[in-house]
Amino acid sequence: MLEKLLKWDRDTFVYLNGLGIEKYDTFWSTVTNITTWIPLFVLFLVLFYFKFSKKEALYKFLTILGLVVFITVITHWTKVSVARLRPNNTEEINTLIRILKSPTDYSFFSGHASSSFSMTVLVYLFLKEKVKWSILFFIWPILFAMSRIYVGVHFPIDIIVGAIVGILSGLLFNWLYQRFIAPGLRLSHP
Repeated sequence: MLEKLLKWDRDTFVYLNGLGIEKYDTFWSTVTNITTWIPLFVLFLVLFYFKFSKKEALYKFLTILGLVVFITVITHWTKVSVARLRPNNTEEINTLIRILKSPTDYSFFSGHASSSFSMTVLVYLFLKEKVKWSILFFIWPILFAMSRIYVGVHFPIDIIVGAIVGILSGLLFNWLYQRFIAPGLRLSHP
């Protein structure tokens, strides 16, 4: 069963990566770079500042920082524990694929997918009542995660599991915020 799943994963990756078109390489290389998304993070901070009291905005921001630390640690721990080679470092396929990036660390699961989906879920849950178009925030993790296949550094299962871990982590941190932080904020603002 696992062998069939891994074969599907490899074959699907080779197929999807092979759909890449050279004239879009710059676009996908830019999308996959975290610094490209700094204006989005600034937008999140600005929205928090304008939509919530300063104290509430600060606690929401600190919750997101806690989430970022959490997701970074569990992603790194999982990568080191599983030690799955990235497609660009896998000898049996790296001559068949388009490689635009060449990281040397491990592949499973995608930190780009886990971090972007976790943060987006949490920000969305914080802002959905105050920003009608906040569902559009999900464009970021979808493009960010897809770019990892395009540039040749993650298998589909890496992306899928990373997205699931990210979504669940975002939900967990929202629950923690609502359960332990929000009640204290309501008490201090009658």
